[in-house]
Amino acid sequence: MLEASIDIGAFVEIFDLDSVDKTEEGFTSYLNDLCENLELDYATYCAVNTVSDQVIGFTTYDDAWKEHYTSQRFQNIDPTLHLPMRSIAPIDWQRLREHRDFDRVFEHARDFKIKDQGLSVPIHGPYGEVGLISVTRDCSLGTWEKLRKNVITELQTAAVSLHDTVMQSDTLGYALRRPQLSSRECEVLQWTAAGKSQIDIGVILTISSRTVEVHLRSARSKLSALSTPQAVGRAIGMGFIQPK
Repeated sequence: MLEASIDIGAFVEIFDLDSVDKTEEGFTSYLNDLCENLELDYATYCAVNTVSDQVIGFTTYDDAWKEHYTSQRFQNIDPTLHLPMRSIAPIDWQRLREHRDFDRVFEHARDFKIKDQGLSVPIHGPYGEVGLISVTRDCSLGTWEKLRKNVITELQTAAVSLHDTVMQSDTLGYALRRPQLSSRECEVLQWTAAGKSQIDIGVILTISSRTVEVHLRSARSKLSALSTPQAVGRAIGMGFIQPK
């Protein structure tokens, strides 16, 4: 039976990412191990800074498909990429077949022997970033349903583990954590850090206190902060403003 064919002992080992080289090659190798242990064809990880739209990703797809995919700008319309990122639960691609762009993408994918049977697992991170692991398998529908049920818990654990490791990487994590604050938002936060009230800041910057609040609200959102003091602390920690 399918349930007995997966080596759980081997799979447990790939949860440990301490020994993985924190490079594109290292993470791609991890995805290859994931495919081998879970009997999958392909796996892709991507993450997006939802404020700056900075994207990073790794995949086990062949170079020919990667080049074709980007040349056709499928990353802008692919429903297996965009729709799962709006979800908090894994999405089987069968639920996406009615989307207007699904056939458009997979008509091309089939030329590269890539089937439209897959699963995407989203991860919503603490900085507002969104990660996603997507996997595919060319098999009968019955086999796919058994495989999906058998590996979905392990796949969710692997997704969280991989995303956490990426976020701890100095270069990759920085790109995903760092929001884009406007110069005015930085000014407002800097004066807030200096202890000035919204009215004071409005006078200093010759804007209304209501406009000051608009900038503070925007900064809190971009910094994923629940309060203005938390936004100030994060802005200092990220180097946007100086401590006073």
